Amino acid sequence: MSPLEPLIDGHGRPIGDVRVSVTDRCNFRCQYCMPAEGLAWLERPQLLTYEELERLVRLLAAMGVHDVRLTGGEPLVRRELWRLVERLAALEDVHDLSLTTNGYLLAKQVDELVAAGLRRVNVSLDALAPDRFFQLTRRDSLAQVLAGLAAAQRHPELRPIKVNVVALKGFTEPEVVRFAEFARERPFEVRFIEFMPLDADQAWDMDQVLPNDEIRAMIDAVYPLVADDRPAHATATTWRFADGRGRIGFVSPVSVPFCDDCNRIRITADGMLRTCLFSLHETDLRGLMRDGGDDGELEAAIREAVWSKELKHRINDPGFRQPARSMSRIGG
Repeated sequence: MSPLEPLIDGHGRPIGDVRVSVTDRCNFRCQYCMPAEGLAWLERPQLLTYEELERLVRLLAAMGVHDVRLTGGEPLVRRELWRLVERLAALEDVHDLSLTTNGYLLAKQVDELVAAGLRRVNVSLDALAPDRFFQLTRRDSLAQVLAGLAAAQRHPELRPIKVNVVALKGFTEPEVVRFAEFARERPFEVRFIEFMPLDADQAWDMDQVLPNDEIRAMIDAVYPLVADDRPAHATATTWRFADGRGRIGFVSPVSVPFCDDCNRIRITADGMLRTCLFSLHETDLRGLMRDGGDDGELEAAIREAVWSKELKHRINDPGFRQPARSMSRIGG
């Protein structure tokens, strides 16, 4: 596809990153995300097909959205995900193709995914102690997640490998130094992510947020840290261990929002365009495609939605409203 005019929002921010959810289903039941009994899943006809996903990504990439991350739910429960990876990796305008996963199925699928063109992976891992892992995820699956990380590590094409840790006050503190040592001993970048109001129970409270400044102080007291510069549009600030043994990252959307240079949009598994994690409005791209809309109509709908992209998420503002969709239904 020939290059199109860059995609820019109404605040002058160029959009360069799209998070594409391929399913709302998940094989874990993490307490900060969904109830123990799970949620009512989308029916298969409601999901975008791989052909529809490829069409949207091709169009977005032609508008300068060159970074594509596949998410869920748990993306690896979508059948033969490598086929979608192969389609997207073949697009000339897709420069970075990555995946966020809970890692449970990664060891079984990573060879096919890398062969298809996957180049980066983030693995969610919120505890290193087996009993605490079970407490949070409601699954006795830590060994499988660690096996998935080890399998990914065997592929030099997958770099960097990042480990995402959602930090919860009253739970994560005993894990902090353990994760720092994990980052020092293995070639992974551990990233602590502040707990956001995206839980299905809508029970989020500011008192449950463990600020990253506190986590960083805990680590620095044991293993001194040195700050890196933050690249434009980055979600994380990164710090190097002063002795050179690895680095660690902090994603702080609650305590230190990074909305000013946000360049991200999201497509849900059922084909809704969201311009912010906390959007209260969506644009139905699936309906437009299935009603016969051409690429010009799709482009116009995307540009109109993105022009109205929120200036900030307003978590810390009075009257903040949590979106109806939880994280698993939006796509991380």
